Amino acid sequence: MSFVEKWDKAFDARDRDALAALLDDEFVFVRHQSGKEIPKEDMLNMWTSDGPRVVLNNYRVIYENDDIVVTHRFIDFPSGDKEAVLGVINLKNGKGIRMETGATPMTS
Repeated sequence: MSFVEKWDKAFDARDRDALAALLDDEFVFVRHQSGKEIPKEDMLNMWTSDGPRVVLNNYRVIYENDDIVVTHRFIDFPSGDKEAVLGVINLKNGKGIRMETGATPMTS
């Protein structure tokens, strides 16, 4: 199973242990709006918390190898906002070490 397949399964299930196993201890998520780096534990809390979820539409993997994953999707947020999001996950020893997104707001 590829990294993306494992990631999607764990993310959809809000499986904290499975997500944590896919991320390096030094993992950071870089916010596209501010450039702020968010550590692994904070992102795990966000991704696995109860409550409204984002809706991913037209999700596709553009490229994946042992070093990098590049994805694109349209996201509907609980707030009603919509964005087209390009995501990049840098991999190290089969685990995510850095994730960064670039987003374009979409109008209705």
